[in-house]
Amino acid sequence: IYVSYLKNKRLVRDMGIKRILKAAFLGIILTGCSVVGYRDTEEPKYQVLKKEGNIEVRQYEPVIVAEVSVPGNYEDSTNPAFKKLAGYIFGKNQKKESISMTAPVIQEKSEKIAMTAPVVQEKGKGVWIMQFTMPAKYTLETLPKPLDPEITIRELPAKKVAVIRYSGFLNEKNIEENSETLMAWIENNGYTAISVPRSAGYDPPWTIPMLRRNEIQIDIE
Repeated sequence: IYVSYLKNKRLVRDMGIKRILKAAFLGIILTGCSVVGYRDTEEPKYQVLKKEGNIEVRQYEPVIVAEVSVPGNYEDSTNPAFKKLAGYIFGKNQKKESISMTAPVIQEKSEKIAMTAPVVQEKGKGVWIMQFTMPAKYTLETLPKPLDPEITIRELPAKKVAVIRYSGFLNEKNIEENSETLMAWIENNGYTAISVPRSAGYDPPWTIPMLRRNEIQIDIE
């Protein structure tokens, strides 16, 4: 009888685990479109001028960005910077207005510490600067002013940009490797780099890595 009880108990337990896994999977399918790489957020407007494999040359229109700089390494500065900018678009502004989230979030290396810079993150000497691109419907005059004095609003001019796309994890190792690949392509194709590499992430961290859209962007002429 005891052996039979143990077998039945194990069967019930296994069936319970299967139900939980099935429910979790359905939850992902129904509520987590971004988990499988689906995106419907607004992106900056651009025209593709040249395409070669996973590399493109794009002409971007002017955009307005909100940016903040946070000291620390890549991993330690990302969450604090994101929280500040997320707070701004979720209502921590003078109008208490919610602003739609856009893509991508960008990270950029810099040779010096800057109080402002180009979502974007920029790495300086112990500093990363993160940017969120503002929806196209806003101008500098109509965009709500942030309550956080560390957040800066500015307009970036139109620019020509070389871009390499890759999937996987958005980490410093992948950023550096793809930056080197893109820099070599720029030199080999007769362009001149006029900015440091920027990392652009289009998906939330829970998106399946192999379906993520990550980019390195470098301004060129």
